[in-house]
Amino acid sequence: MAEFGLNERELRALIAPLRAGAAGSSSLSDAAELFARAAWTGIAEPGDRGAGLLVTALGAATALGALIDNWPTARIAEAVDPAARAGRDALAHEISAALARWRPRTNSAAAVRALQSAARIGCRLAVPGDAEWPPGVDDLGVHAPLALWWRGREESMPAMARSIALVGARAATGYGEHVAMEASAGLVDRGFAIVSGAAYGIDGMVHRSALASDGVTVAFLAGGLDRFYPSGHDALLTRIVETGAVISELPCGAAPTRWRFLQRNRLIATSSQATVVLEAGHRSGSLNTAGHAAAAGRPLGAVPGPVTSPASAGCHRLLRDFDARCVTNAAEMAELVDVYADAAGEIDASRAGGADAANPDQLRVLDALSTRSGREVNDIAVRSGLSPLAVITVLGALELDGSAGNGERGWMRRV
Repeated sequence: MAEFGLNERELRALIAPLRAGAAGSSSLSDAAELFARAAWTGIAEPGDRGAGLLVTALGAATALGALIDNWPTARIAEAVDPAARAGRDALAHEISAALARWRPRTNSAAAVRALQSAARIGCRLAVPGDAEWPPGVDDLGVHAPLALWWRGREESMPAMARSIALVGARAATGYGEHVAMEASAGLVDRGFAIVSGAAYGIDGMVHRSALASDGVTVAFLAGGLDRFYPSGHDALLTRIVETGAVISELPCGAAPTRWRFLQRNRLIATSSQATVVLEAGHRSGSLNTAGHAAAAGRPLGAVPGPVTSPASAGCHRLLRDFDARCVTNAAEMAELVDVYADAAGEIDASRAGGADAANPDQLRVLDALSTRSGREVNDIAVRSGLSPLAVITVLGALELDGSAGNGERGWMRRV
């Protein structure tokens, strides 16, 4: 990795604190490969198909070298698909667009800072083949994470082999919180680890209940682990680190955005053996997690609520239109894993995914804009993970519908 100005000894010094105790695959023991996987988590947005293709075909270090050395698109396409099975022109176009997204973020100093920050807070790096790697996320194929950053107890990571994701609305009712508390405690008593997203409302309640029951709970975050989000759950997440694990596919310093929350949901859904939506409005983000669970063939359950409660409309929608299984207590939720784990989900993931998934490029650009300070196109490209050309195209559309404007100080988001 001479392109980064780092020799093998320096790379090992950066990686060693993040791998203490890791039972990894020998094929990924090389420091350059581990460094490259860590660097890719800051270069490509979560779930980036192009990054998944390159790293799968070339290895993380070679793929990163191709990016830094400006390999021609045709050379990369040939290396990724020598037999041209996917259609060389289409693949070349996809790779060209991906390279334009990644180049503004290709910064060795940022990668080194992320590793140093992770070491300071006791964060670890997990890669495929490690005992700490949740094998379920591999079902995402080329959209799987390239590496995972985690903090917590080592034994809590393999515990996800028998886990259930409990998710729900942030604006939870007393009924929803009661159901969440009972469900989490009951599943812990049955030997399950509890997976959720540490958000306010239902997520926070299932984590607290699992901790109170002396169970293992795992939280997936949508930003770097150096600054817990939401900040109001800092104490809760610190407790989870002490007995369970907090995980992210984004490096230290990465801010949570709406797009990253949607991508985070796919990890919650695939790292566990079943997903249960405890309480959700008609357009709740929890339905996005349900869509990911269905797309991955995971069993899906939904808890019914009062027919007059808007907070349960999303659960009723899953039961009525998307073939989710009605569950009312921990015993029925456990059956999703014990009896129905081999059944393929039949929910249309795109229909269950929620409205926010409709236009991801616009969502990412809006996340990158500020309402108070103007930003230039290149800055927006770095923040959104899109190419500058794609950003310009999206900004034009946002300007037409009044969501963004270009002034003397640069592009700003309009409220």
